[in-house]
Amino acid sequence: MEIKRRDPITGQMTTGHEWNGIEELETPIPRVVIFFLVATTLFSIGYWILMPAWPLGWTYTKGLLGFDQRTTVERQVEQARTQRSAWMSQIEQMDFAAIQADPALMEIVRETGATLYGDNCAVCHGTKGTGGKGFPDLSAGAWLWGGDPETIAETIRVGINSNHDETRVSQMLAFGRDGMLDRSQINDVLAYVRSIGPAGETDAAPEAIARGEESFAANCASCHGEDGKGSHDLGAPDLTDANWIYGGDTQSLHTTVYSGRQGHMPNWEGRLSEPDRKILALYVLSLSKDAQ
Repeated sequence: MEIKRRDPITGQMTTGHEWNGIEELETPIPRVVIFFLVATTLFSIGYWILMPAWPLGWTYTKGLLGFDQRTTVERQVEQARTQRSAWMSQIEQMDFAAIQADPALMEIVRETGATLYGDNCAVCHGTKGTGGKGFPDLSAGAWLWGGDPETIAETIRVGINSNHDETRVSQMLAFGRDGMLDRSQINDVLAYVRSIGPAGETDAAPEAIARGEESFAANCASCHGEDGKGSHDLGAPDLTDANWIYGGDTQSLHTTVYSGRQGHMPNWEGRLSEPDRKILALYVLSLSKDAQ
């Protein structure tokens, strides 16, 4: 039989249990614990009565308050749809200049545009628009077809070398593969192109640069311009800046001249509405402005 006794050190009664000479004190549960147990129990009972709580097969207890979270969410979605319809209608009807002059609309453009860009463009151009090999850097401000919002929106609409009937078309010829320039001529052209770059540096001989300039004028200037600054009408890149789609090192440039290039951008007319394309154009344009 277990015999309780008073512990001589703490003055508390023991439970009568002993393990290897160690006795257990009979310590009462703190009142604060009992209080919280009672409070949470009462809260649970009240919640079960007032709110939807218990599943009943095909239905559930509705609660005395009649609270329905699904109805609340549907109402919130409808409110958001109404608000979106209002500003989408504004963006659809206003021109780009008017939208850019409206701070409230531009805040919407930045928020909504970031989502549109992330869903449709980031996979190629990067999350920050900095591009990658074969994909233009949208934050650099170096636009192949022009950097005004109308032109950007049109590029988004029809794409480049896409299956759209009005697609923009651009292709770099394969001057080496197709026999238009031999290896030495390609090297001379590369020497000239590097000499007109932003640093104006090249380790080529002046004679090679001079020969390259002649070959450039005969074969490249029709697209890239006599000064190498490109053409928005043809989508030809500016060769005098530091922005290279496929790389500006000697090997990458040689591959470009020898084998040619033909990039591809899908058209988004069938996937994005006109207001969405306008938002996306303004957002993309803001990437280059933010970078600057």
